Amino acid sequence: MSDENTTPEQEPETAVTPETESAEVDPVEALTEENAELRDKLLRMAAEMENLRKRTEREITDTRAYAIAGFARDMLSATDSLSRALMVLPAEARANADDTTKSLIEGIEMTEREMQRLLAKHGVKPIEAEGQKFDPHKHQAMFEVPDPTRPEGTVVQVVQAGFAIGDRVLRPAMVGVARGGGAAGKAEAPAEGEGGVDKQA
Repeated sequence: MSDENTTPEQEPETAVTPETESAEVDPVEALTEENAELRDKLLRMAAEMENLRKRTEREITDTRAYAIAGFARDMLSATDSLSRALMVLPAEARANADDTTKSLIEGIEMTEREMQRLLAKHGVKPIEAEGQKFDPHKHQAMFEVPDPTRPEGTVVQVVQAGFAIGDRVLRPAMVGVARGGGAAGKAEAPAEGEGGVDKQA
């Protein structure tokens, strides 16, 4: 009897075992998926670290280049004052000045040149303006000059020089801009046989 009781209890167990085995995940496939996930995370982390490195380098470069922007702007005001002092001095007064006055003038000129040299040493460069096409990012238009011989929007006069440090404008150039010249200035008279109607036709 004991044999009859045991047999029915063992039969269900043997019937469930194949189903359990088929439901189990293949360990090789599981490891492959886990490896792919880890590789993806690693690649993402490496990309983030590279972006962070580049951003940090860019910020350091910008800080080095533009840290003196405020000081340089103040220096430009000082050099402008020196330039104006020299400009208002008539040439005759300079020529007839005594030795003390001449020495003073030369000292002002030397100071201005030295300040300009130091600004250039630290990356402060003048903005090209005269003869260039007006650029609102670099130039500030003060007035218009009727000039049919120049293309419309060309800078024809610089009232005050502009300066930039790196790619940033410290101070735009104050300029006068040509008006009335069209896209290419005054058109030249067409040569015979060019433009208009051919008289021999």
